[in-house]
Amino acid sequence: MNILYICTHNRCRSILSEAITNDIGGGRIQAFSAGSQPSGEVHPLSIRYLQERGIDTAGLKSQSWDVFETEPLDVVVTVCDSAANESCPIWLGESLKVHWGLPDPSKLEGSEEEIEAAFYRVMDTIERRVEGLLSLDLGSLSPEQLRAELEKIAAVQ
Repeated sequence: MNILYICTHNRCRSILSEAITNDIGGGRIQAFSAGSQPSGEVHPLSIRYLQERGIDTAGLKSQSWDVFETEPLDVVVTVCDSAANESCPIWLGESLKVHWGLPDPSKLEGSEEEIEAAFYRVMDTIERRVEGLLSLDLGSLSPEQLRAELEKIAAVQ
């Protein structure tokens, strides 16, 4: 399964999602990330906290979703936080689309400990959601069934 995580700037949440999915996906899932308005750089704390957890950060980059226009993608997941009234970009491809909103830890102001805790909370949520995805029998689900399961997984905090 090929999955693309999208966030507007592709610098934090979509990057974390890509790296964590590839780390625990066991080859069943190939994850990518992109943005509608990429910042051009990965947030340094995204790299730092991924590395602290032993997750490979090689090759992570902030890039436009245009790169994936011709790629065969099974699922596109937006990760902007609807609770914060962020507007998530819309992918116009033919892939199955779902929303897994995540708060943006890179925008938090506070102590180093508070920021670290925020990053780890988001990373833990991503990990639980990917584990939920990996628990599915992906080969036996119709697109409608897969969408329903992914929406259930989105409720995992």
